[in-house]
Amino acid sequence: MSEITTIGLDLAKNVLQLHGADQSGKAVLRKKLRRDQVLAFFSTLPSCVVAMEACGGAHFWGREIGKLGHDVRLIPPAYVKPFVKRQKNDAEAICEAAQRPTMRFVPVKSEKTQGSAMVFRVREVLIRQRTQLINAFRGHLTEFGQIVPQGTSNISKLIKIVE
Repeated sequence: MSEITTIGLDLAKNVLQLHGADQSGKAVLRKKLRRDQVLAFFSTLPSCVVAMEACGGAHFWGREIGKLGHDVRLIPPAYVKPFVKRQKNDAEAICEAAQRPTMRFVPVKSEKTQGSAMVFRVREVLIRQRTQLINAFRGHLTEFGQIVPQGTSNISKLIKIVE
C-alpha cells in the first residue's frame, strides 16, 4: 500500500467517512468510522494532511486530530462543492480539494476563540427573542385597544397596562 499523504474526512453525526490518497492523488484508503473510533484510528497513522469541511464540529476534530501530530486543514464548503462527483459532499471530494496547490483553508479555532464567538451568538439570539416577545406583547395588547410605541424603552408602559 502506498503511503497516505492526504486524508479527506467527511464529518457526520455518527459515522464519519475517510478517503486517503497518496502523493499522486491515487486512492489508497476508504473507510467508515464511528465517532468513538476516529482518534484511535488517527493515532495509528503516520503524520499526514487531514482535511475537513469547515462546519460545526470541524474545529473540535481539528484540535483533537492535530494533537496526534497531523496537519489539519479546514476547507470552506463552497470550495469543496466543485469536486463533488455525486449528490453529496463526500470524503473523496474533500481530499481532492485539499490537494490543490491554490486551495485556501480556514484556521482551526481554539476553544477560547470558539467560546467567545458562542457568547456573541447567544447574545444575538437573546436580543432577537426579547424583541419578538415585546412585539408579541404589543400585538396582544393592541387587540384590547391598548397601543404602545415600539422599542425596549416602552416595556415599562406595557407592564403598567397589564398590572
